Amino acid sequence: MPAKVGAVKVINISSSSIFNIGDVYSMCPESNAKTYAGGGSFNTGDGIRIHLNNSNTNVYDSDKVDQSIS
Repeated sequence: MPAKVGAVKVINISSSSIFNIGDVYSMCPESNAKTYAGGGSFNTGDGIRIHLNNSNTNVYDSDKVDQSIS
């Protein structure tokens, strides 16, 4: 059944979202990300103490592609 839509104003759409007006059978948003984190990263809680004298994170990736999205 056709949809009747009035005026639409789109301010912002993030990179991993879908905007559709009208009939649709299936929508599948896809995105990928690579996160680098050094020692002491992603810690949560109260009163955490981390002492890192010299911390290095190796971010060299020779193949440039980990998993393709197609």
